[in-house]
Amino acid sequence: MGGVGALSLLAVPLVALPACAAPALPAGLTAEQIDSIVERTRDAFHVPGIAVAVVHDGQVVFSRGYGRRSEDAHSEKVDTRTLFAIGSNTKEFTTTALALLVDQGKLKWDDRVIDHMPEFRVADPFITRDFRISDLLTHHSGMGLGAGDLMLFSHSNFTRPEILAALPYMPFTAPFRANYAYNNLLYVVAGALVEKMTGTSWENFVQSRLIDAAGLPACQSTPPVKGETDVATGEGNSPDLPDRASLSLPVVAPAGGIWCSVDGMTRWVQMYLNGGKTPEGKTIISTAQRDEVWAPHALLPLPDTAEATQGHFRAYGYGWFMEDFFGKKRVWHTGTIDGMVSYVSFLPEMKTGIVVLTNHDDYRPSFIIQTTLNSLVTTGKSADWLAHWKKQADDNSAEQAKIAATTGPGSPARPFIHLSAQAQHDYIGLYHDDWRGNIHVTQKGNDLRLSFDNSPGLAGTLSALPHDLFVVRWDDRAQDAGDDCYVQFQRDMDGKVTGISMRVVGSDFSFDAQDLHPKKISDKP
Repeated sequence: MGGVGALSLLAVPLVALPACAAPALPAGLTAEQIDSIVERTRDAFHVPGIAVAVVHDGQVVFSRGYGRRSEDAHSEKVDTRTLFAIGSNTKEFTTTALALLVDQGKLKWDDRVIDHMPEFRVADPFITRDFRISDLLTHHSGMGLGAGDLMLFSHSNFTRPEILAALPYMPFTAPFRANYAYNNLLYVVAGALVEKMTGTSWENFVQSRLIDAAGLPACQSTPPVKGETDVATGEGNSPDLPDRASLSLPVVAPAGGIWCSVDGMTRWVQMYLNGGKTPEGKTIISTAQRDEVWAPHALLPLPDTAEATQGHFRAYGYGWFMEDFFGKKRVWHTGTIDGMVSYVSFLPEMKTGIVVLTNHDDYRPSFIIQTTLNSLVTTGKSADWLAHWKKQADDNSAEQAKIAATTGPGSPARPFIHLSAQAQHDYIGLYHDDWRGNIHVTQKGNDLRLSFDNSPGLAGTLSALPHDLFVVRWDDRAQDAGDDCYVQFQRDMDGKVTGISMRVVGSDFSFDAQDLHPKKISDKP
């Protein structure tokens, strides 16, 4: 594949809008172009449903649903009030909640966390003493990529107090405030800080002081429940919703728990573009704090697409990425959770914001749509981002298939082996990890099984490779197949199994199995 800079231009004619049209899409962008790129992307990547909206000059100038709410071909159509899980676009709600507290004089961004949350501890005592509220938000803590995500996702039933208690066991893999490594765990801590400062749950505060106060329609800080009908279902997930009485609030919520429609997100975009005020003039946060969360606080490496979009810098603020995009400032964030992907993008100088929500577990469709629409708004033309990311997806699939067939577990180069029941007996037992808790290896029929106490839905069968190495194949193939893991058992000098190390077979950084160090504490599981 040639460089991104060599991408061809989309053959989409620009259509002049009548001078009397109001409200109008930004110059360079038409409804026909939006429909075209959305439908072609949806077809190329088999995306069940997409919702797209554009805000320009204070007005919602485009809002439309495409396709259906789930993988089921008979599911209802997506509309502008369909709830999607927005994943990490929740992070800006958490930073906005903190900004509101800064406006109220209850804290400052550079306050030490322990001054407001004395129970806060990390692995290094010096870092604990100097850890600032801003350090929770910029992904430069020194913890590894996705550190602690196994406490937040993969069927986890941890509580927020348990998350705080486990922080000292999170390893630091880089110097403090030196390297960028995306981290959800510390946003959960930021949510716990909101709770500490307000005396109410993160869910209640965000719902009442942000979502309801700003008037975001079809938007909520808690997962949908039975009775809510206009709800999207992510790829690999069940459409069944829990009863309200049995709803378990996800511990990950401050980092990725909000559900919102495209109508709700456009009003959020209006508020941000309006300097923290709703279209009616109600202040949610001050313009000074809006500017603070949108300011660069940590530098990031340039992306591979920087040359094609004339990018010279990329940074992270407080819950937002920012970069130059064809000479304009662009502020944006994505979110991936529960088989859905969201993408919110602002071009503040163009007075434009764009929202894309999908129920497909692949970031590329939302990137294609956003990059195309942002390019059209800034330059009146766009490279063929659909062709670019489709080729990337096809090349990646081919490479993964080649690895699986040639050197992957179960391939001719690494065949699985059969272990007798007696040989399996060495591995059976109870293992304990300081932050993840108890892990069980049991025997069921002819198989060894691995399961977690704090993740009732995460369990799988162990298939043996030579040298005490196994692959655990998770039971829930629809949701967890991409997180199958190598499981390496360790022995002492006497040949007794003493512990486990793990590593995900694929590349999901949020399945941070490499940070687990379980020790065998009993031969009885």
